[in-house]
Amino acid sequence: MAGPDDVTRARIDDLARRVEQANADYHGADAPTIDDADYDALKRELATLEAEFPYLARVDSPTGKVGAAPSEAFRKVAHSVRMMSLENAFSAQDVAEFVARVRSFLNIPADATLAFTAEPKIDGLSLAIRYENGRLVQAATRGDGTTGEDVTANALMIRDLPRELTGDAVPELVEVRGEVYMTHADFAALNQGGEGRVFANPRNAAGGALRQLDPAVTARRPLHFFAYGWGALSAPLAATQSGAVERLRGFGFTTNPLTRVCHTTDDLIAAWTDIEQRRATLGYDIDGVVYKVDELALQTRLGFRSTTPRWALAHKFPAQTAWTRLDRIEIQVGRTGALSPVARLTPVTVGGVVVSNATLHNEDYIAGRAADGTPIRDGADIREGDWVRVYRAGDVIPKIDAVDMDRRTPDSVPYAFPQLCPACGSEAVREPADAVRRCTGGIACPAQAIEKLRHFVSRAAFDIEGLGSRQVEAFYAAGWIAEPADIFALSRHRDALLGTPGYGEKSVTALLAGIEERRVIALDRLIFALGIRHVGEQAARLLARRYHDWPAFVAAMDAAHDEGSDAWRDLIAIEGVGAVLARSLVTSFAQDGERAAIDRLVAQLSDIEPVEAPSIEGSPIAGLTLVFTGTLERMTRAEAKVRAEAMGAKVAGSVSARTDLLVAGPGAGSKAKKAAELGVRVIDEDEWLKIAQG
Repeated sequence: MAGPDDVTRARIDDLARRVEQANADYHGADAPTIDDADYDALKRELATLEAEFPYLARVDSPTGKVGAAPSEAFRKVAHSVRMMSLENAFSAQDVAEFVARVRSFLNIPADATLAFTAEPKIDGLSLAIRYENGRLVQAATRGDGTTGEDVTANALMIRDLPRELTGDAVPELVEVRGEVYMTHADFAALNQGGEGRVFANPRNAAGGALRQLDPAVTARRPLHFFAYGWGALSAPLAATQSGAVERLRGFGFTTNPLTRVCHTTDDLIAAWTDIEQRRATLGYDIDGVVYKVDELALQTRLGFRSTTPRWALAHKFPAQTAWTRLDRIEIQVGRTGALSPVARLTPVTVGGVVVSNATLHNEDYIAGRAADGTPIRDGADIREGDWVRVYRAGDVIPKIDAVDMDRRTPDSVPYAFPQLCPACGSEAVREPADAVRRCTGGIACPAQAIEKLRHFVSRAAFDIEGLGSRQVEAFYAAGWIAEPADIFALSRHRDALLGTPGYGEKSVTALLAGIEERRVIALDRLIFALGIRHVGEQAARLLARRYHDWPAFVAAMDAAHDEGSDAWRDLIAIEGVGAVLARSLVTSFAQDGERAAIDRLVAQLSDIEPVEAPSIEGSPIAGLTLVFTGTLERMTRAEAKVRAEAMGAKVAGSVSARTDLLVAGPGAGSKAKKAAELGVRVIDEDEWLKIAQG
């Protein structure tokens, strides 16, 4: 019988196939077979499943791309400034947390003025238009964010896109960015205009028009353009986002009249509410409101994550909802032992997608009360047989947010969350402050053991030739491997392997040779292969670059177990590593059983290759090891560390013989003394700011 993860794997494969096919239909053939909402929902569901089950993610997944790869039918254009995506928010609390994060990063007190812009999020296609000496010379799609398609001839057909810029002091070079869209009226007229086809929605129609090989076809499909940003510039446009957008309007671009400046979280929510209420009357599609820090100097200080800016947020409009019956509650045991409840529903369509499952998060969510007694959903518990309201959070994960108590049957009973692991019968415990109940069986639990081994041999981990999921299951069932270290002793079972159907002398020799080859492994692959909760490929790469080699990484994890230590502060200061991921890491290394399994694995390896930090051309601190100490008055410690790492430096928590530079603020104390003893160069905050801003 197929297990929960077999079902999930099949769903991931199906979603990936459907997204790739939709990409080919839309981007390659200009003939979309599903509408935009369905496509976005499929892709977001795939991304969510991959995040929750990284060991099941496909290496060639379409979620690993920003936008879509440029078509071979168009000349490719490399963006001089990368075109990013945006972080999404779905509640007022998300917005408040965004504002708080910005203030914390910049060390701006809650009572100090901090301005943001709020503008409608147009549901169209991103376009970058390059002007030189005021004349339009190139237009490119976003593509994958790094490389787009040259659609200059088609962009010239957009009626409200100026060919020449007007106004005063137009920069010699300005790359204007914005959104191409089609109005509802033009879309309706297009579908009734006798072209012999019916488009699914305005965005698809606009996309097909912009990417026509014949500009004359584009000219027959009325497109519009809202300008909201910029890329490469020869001179700054203004000191603020709002001022720069106003400057673009002066150049002759259409900017959205609903854009406004806000000064508080309440102002942002009020702007979102007002725009949402106007949504049906705008005449074009929007799917949320975008907030941006207004002061451009602060945007620069905040910088970027890997795919999104820290200074912007897309506050999406509410997901669609539907009522259906909860047929039963099932418990899935994850790779880390977490007992995850899933609602099996009578299928219902929500936001254009048929939903038959919904997450129930944890036992508190089912019970209707958090651990501290705080009511969830007004305190209503969830029971099998209930009628529940399902919504798709951000149009991604189906969730339940309400129970119809009037339809609950008299024989209904509260759901009893299991105290034993349904996979192995071991005790399932819930630690203090943890919302999740976890199996204590560890590697003895088949639900965890097999998945840990599958993850270990996956392509992004050890990628052992000839050893895939099927072989892992078979060898585990045969008792040959129970943990990763056993893989490297598989040669002990050579004779038994030769007696297994499908394994001859040649295939067994190749398998064992493939295992031997992996006794040398890169540090980031090893960290990822351990299967520690929250540690995906990107996080493993960041950790490997930060700690460089295995002994330093292990020593740091041991030291960081004390959350008051410099090692802990260094760990969470790594861009892309937060407290949740860090705590998962140090906790895993502190568990006797888990640590022993890791040590047995490492003992089987002949070399763990270090990972160097990327070299930053022109950076005066690239490759150097920095330590910050004392109080920095004009830049928070977190911001300083992120800036140093962005410039190619390594940031350590303590001074040693390997330290190249100590940045010392007031109250430097023992670190400054040790630096003097070791002859380490010491600079103050003024000198650091010159380096950071240079």
